[in-house]
Amino acid sequence: MRVHLTATAAAAVRRGHPWVYRDGIAGGGEGAERRGERRRGERAPRGGGAAASGDVVELSAEGAPFLGRGLWDAESAIAVRVFQRAQAPALDERALAGRLERAFALRDGWFEGRDTTAYRLCNGEGDRVPSLVIDRYDRAAVVRLDGGMLAPWLDRLLPHLARALGARGVRSIGLRARASTTSGDTEGKKLAHLHGPPLPDRLFVRESGVAMEVDLARGQKTGAFLDQRDNRARVRALAAGRRRVLNLFSYAGGFSVAAALGGAGRVTSVDSASAAHASAQRTFRENGVDPAAHEFVTADAFDFLEKAHARGDRYDLIISDPPSFAPSERARPRALGAYRRLHTAVARVLDRGGVLCAASCSSHVTAEDFLATLDDATLERDDLRIRAIHGQPEDHPTLPAWWEGRYLKFVVLE
Repeated sequence: MRVHLTATAAAAVRRGHPWVYRDGIAGGGEGAERRGERRRGERAPRGGGAAASGDVVELSAEGAPFLGRGLWDAESAIAVRVFQRAQAPALDERALAGRLERAFALRDGWFEGRDTTAYRLCNGEGDRVPSLVIDRYDRAAVVRLDGGMLAPWLDRLLPHLARALGARGVRSIGLRARASTTSGDTEGKKLAHLHGPPLPDRLFVRESGVAMEVDLARGQKTGAFLDQRDNRARVRALAAGRRRVLNLFSYAGGFSVAAALGGAGRVTSVDSASAAHASAQRTFRENGVDPAAHEFVTADAFDFLEKAHARGDRYDLIISDPPSFAPSERARPRALGAYRRLHTAVARVLDRGGVLCAASCSSHVTAEDFLATLDDATLERDDLRIRAIHGQPEDHPTLPAWWEGRYLKFVVLE
């Protein structure tokens, strides 16, 4: 099947952007209409024709009979994920397996001697394998699919995955599905077994020597937020000599235990889920830290900050790492307002001379947009300056033309 692109979409593909949105399809569809009646779940590209999720399509534009090849997604707002720009022989499981092997090989040796057993093996579009994420947790690996276009390929790719990962010490492979729709993203919570011994519901991994409990069965993403690994190490260094540390949206307590191990006197972890605190406390104990010496509060972060301000509480290191406030472009204005309200409330309980670490994981909020929610007017103070701005670590690579891949912002102010 051939998909004809608008001039704007074609220019983005030429630059190396891996997505074609539905409104970037100008016409075409030749060949698809010859297959007769559409299969269930098929959706016609603009201009005619039909395709099912996972079908290989060729991209063209005016003056460019061949722009590349990709896989069709019948349900997502992203109609095509681009895999090939060159006139390669074919886009098949062998070609995809080769991309995966290159992603794995790139990471070989990165974490040797660093006592780190959890990291990203494949970062989807950033490793030029769009929609496919694979995270390693010691001897287990968890696969996550963004959208439905790679699901029909999974059975064919599994033998290649098992062989390549097995050679690197991975024995078990599981799947956490992620479905992308026009109304936003919803993540599946069920961990399906794909290969090898059954995966445990929970296990401990290590990050630069620090133990961390991971909930493979019910945790966020593939089990943990591996993209914050380097920033957790930064918080550990920042915590030296700090009397009172506040970790908002603390989840499984990664930043909390980092601060405690860094020498913080007392760490207060705030999350709306009490089960997350139970996991954090197990991580504290695994690292030889008594959780009773610290505080775990089950509460809404905004409500906690309001009450803390009313009590006159002050903290000399605050980490604010909320879930995405902008799951879609439409939600962006509301998200920026939420960040401003959050940062105003945080600044009111940050002691003079304190450090604020503010994070955003929304790709729809740019770094400049996010920094605007941390200006003097929002924080209602003029004693803070940006010490550093960080993003995701080296095992989460991105592409120059794919700005959406630079989603993580971690801003340190003091």
